Amino acid sequence: MSIVYFLFAQTLLFAIPLLVVALGGMFSERSGVINIALEGIMILGGFFGVFFMNYMQTHQIMSGQALLLVALLISGIVGALFSLLHAFASIHLKADQTISGTALNLFAPAFGLFIAKTIQDGVQSVMFENQFRIVEVPILSQIPILGDLFFKNCYLTTFIGLLILVISYVFLMKTKTGLRLRSCGENPQASDAAGISVYKMRYLGVVISGFLAGVGGLIYILPISTEFNCNVAGYGFLALAVLIFGNWKPWRIAGAAFFFGATKTIAYTYTSIPFLATLSLPATAYKLIPYVATLILLAFTSKHSAAPRAEGEPFDKGKR
Repeated sequence: MSIVYFLFAQTLLFAIPLLVVALGGMFSERSGVINIALEGIMILGGFFGVFFMNYMQTHQIMSGQALLLVALLISGIVGALFSLLHAFASIHLKADQTISGTALNLFAPAFGLFIAKTIQDGVQSVMFENQFRIVEVPILSQIPILGDLFFKNCYLTTFIGLLILVISYVFLMKTKTGLRLRSCGENPQASDAAGISVYKMRYLGVVISGFLAGVGGLIYILPISTEFNCNVAGYGFLALAVLIFGNWKPWRIAGAAFFFGATKTIAYTYTSIPFLATLSLPATAYKLIPYVATLILLAFTSKHSAAPRAEGEPFDKGKR
């Protein structure tokens, strides 16, 4: 059973950032704005979060889970502010949303490296001390099976990610604001005629998207490294695949995120799985698994996916 617990814990570490970033993409696209800038937003949000932790730890101002929570908030705020560039270009200037997102993806790592090298005298990696792993949660870690799966050797970000999933579902599907946001992605002209501000709803969707992508950037970095050099290994693009596979719906996105998290776990921990370890394949072959699985699943499921009808279409108030 120990191998099962280990694989499940690793799957959570890979799946939670995918889940959070894909949920961010969902808000933007359900409002009608394609956001392929998730990768760039993750990079910039993660960079400023790590930089904040580095500064606080170096000067011994703050530590522990309180530092992590503040760093996540900063990552989210930076992501939200950065996403405003995409929102302004896409909504007000009616620019091509794919080109706008691509431009931000190219800008983010270059800007992050420039800031890091400028402040750190040519050193591009920002270091931090990982003091955030929870060995075991009192009382809850004693629950049979669940205690070993969720409450031992875990991170606070796992529970934050699951909380974001629940809040996202309730907000998008059960509130008036969520209904208005969805209507702007399906029929913005009808929404405008009903008195809904399409511009405001789309700005809201993109800003929420940016906030969650920024948070997801830091969540991705936290368990896998103690330094950051403005690279998230294509997780923003993988989150877009999760979004499409999840059909733009919160719970389906969660299922897709955990599936891709499992493939990522297999790719990086294959030596711990007896069957895979005996195959003696090159390490690169295993690391291709998540991306090959993505291509195969999208090939079979994308034609059945129902994207918001007005996704990617600039809103023209005079159009009926």
